[in-house]
Amino acid sequence: MWALTVAAVIERNGRFLVVEETDGSPERVFNQPAGHVEPGEDVLAAVRREVREETGLAFTPEAFVGIYQLLARNGKDYCRLCFRGTVPEGAEAAPEDPDILGCRWLTRDELAAAPLRSGLVLRCVDDVIAGAAHPLSLAAALRQER
Repeated sequence: MWALTVAAVIERNGRFLVVEETDGSPERVFNQPAGHVEPGEDVLAAVRREVREETGLAFTPEAFVGIYQLLARNGKDYCRLCFRGTVPEGAEAAPEDPDILGCRWLTRDELAAAPLRSGLVLRCVDDVIAGAAHPLSLAAALRQER
């Protein structure tokens, strides 16, 4: 069974906002603000919620970056929907989620040299740098029939 997750790539002046977490081990790793889509939750609402919980910042999605599949080291399968967007200029990150150890702005090269939650972290950043930007409507069409 696949777990559906969302992630946000937030760039400012050549640096990307990442969160520091442990991923269930003693090692600290970096990830985009990201997390699971809750049952019945719209994916745009999910990415806004995850960014707020993990950084304390309001996220404005601007483009859909892509769909990424991951067969993770933990034995689970993930389908990640990645979005590019912004947070308020000058606002300081203050994580609400106790599992987030901190937030940092790192360059692409700093990310490449850092321990990452998964290879998708750098792949999403590279896709944003390459200009991947699709209309939000490609991923934002929750249809309720219940």
